Amino acid sequence: MEFNFFQNWYPISPIEDIDPNKPTKVTILGLNLVIWKAKSAEKYSVFLDQCPHRLAPLSEGRIDDKTDNLMCSYHGWQFDPKGVCTNIPQAEKPEIINSNKQNFCVKMFPSREENDLLWVWPDLNSAELAAQTDLPLSPQINREKGFVWSNLVRDLEYDWSLLVENVADPSHVPFAHHGVQGNRDKAGPISIELLTSNRDLIEVISNRGIKSKITFQPPCRLEYAINFSDDKQVGLIAYCIPVSPGKSRIVAQFSRNFAQKLHYLTPRWWDHLANRNEVLDGDMILLHQQEYLLAEKQTQESWKTAYKLPTGSDRLVIEYRNWFDKYCGGKLPWKKVGLANINRDNLEVNREVLLDRYKQHTVHCSSCRNTLKKIQFLQGFLLAYFAISVSLVSVFPDSIRFKVGLPLIILALVGLGFYGWLKLWLQPKFYFVDYVHSER
Repeated sequence: MEFNFFQNWYPISPIEDIDPNKPTKVTILGLNLVIWKAKSAEKYSVFLDQCPHRLAPLSEGRIDDKTDNLMCSYHGWQFDPKGVCTNIPQAEKPEIINSNKQNFCVKMFPSREENDLLWVWPDLNSAELAAQTDLPLSPQINREKGFVWSNLVRDLEYDWSLLVENVADPSHVPFAHHGVQGNRDKAGPISIELLTSNRDLIEVISNRGIKSKITFQPPCRLEYAINFSDDKQVGLIAYCIPVSPGKSRIVAQFSRNFAQKLHYLTPRWWDHLANRNEVLDGDMILLHQQEYLLAEKQTQESWKTAYKLPTGSDRLVIEYRNWFDKYCGGKLPWKKVGLANINRDNLEVNREVLLDRYKQHTVHCSSCRNTLKKIQFLQGFLLAYFAISVSLVSVFPDSIRFKVGLPLIILALVGLGFYGWLKLWLQPKFYFVDYVHSER
């Protein structure tokens, strides 16, 4: 049976990262969607990002202060949380709206909110099936069992197929993430035992000192359950989202059932800067170029000959690739939404584009973007304090200049040093950090 990518649930963002005060654009399977929430509504609505009037993007609209509806910024048409058109400013007769409700409404996708994530079903014609289909939730996202977790979202410069293949490959960690999550000097064979492999589920046990269960529930949930002991467990839940040819998104949850206090003491933005984004940086350039090389080779041969996979540590990659061939024909359904496959001419080599943390993550993460605003405000304050302090001390009378002025100048210089640390070291980490493997 052919696998239907559209008739599945995908988490498109952590709920905490969505700004409830304005529409948010997101793309999945080549479909441009808009997420928004009326102040009176309990949950977010997910629409096709097209106004039915003249197809302008509703993500460029606004939530009207008076009506609490989504307003198109092109001609002012408005829509309620169910997608029903409520106002056409140009209408000569108001009754035209009621008599054409079905024709004027916005296309609305089934959506749910669960496990701190906003889920969407990207098929407009199977809402009943969506209601009957369970979300691909992780058993490790469960507070009743003592788990705590953090969320991450980032857009990636490579295709969904490479994202799944990469996450399903534990043997790359000591090398691609040396000094971050692994150590190349301690790399070695990894035993992988296949438990289940069918259209809807692939499960393996990975063992190299620490036993892990790896689960791939197509099309998006790829989960590691890592057991340090009988009662201590760490989880990586990676939801792999197909965006467009050569583009994907990862919505990840990092869980554990111990050291809960440390979890709450660690700022989410710091975890992203110091750990999570650095891991994704380590893969980005490797996978972006691998994708184009593989596509080029596959014009003449199969991945089975293009890749050389002689060791047991490649077993899950092989199983996944066989699944992709058998149930998907080795392709994503881009033609169904009018998109072409990746083109060699589009290979990006600019490292600042490939590793652009700001566009790929910071703007999507509420914790990082709000912290960045605070850092920028603090820099302005410190500069202003320095300038004001120097100006005041310069006009102090000699009698108090040393006693009062010296502490002010010392404090201003300390503040200027802190400003330099913020400006030159911390702030750039929200924008771009080059990842050069040869220097690690």
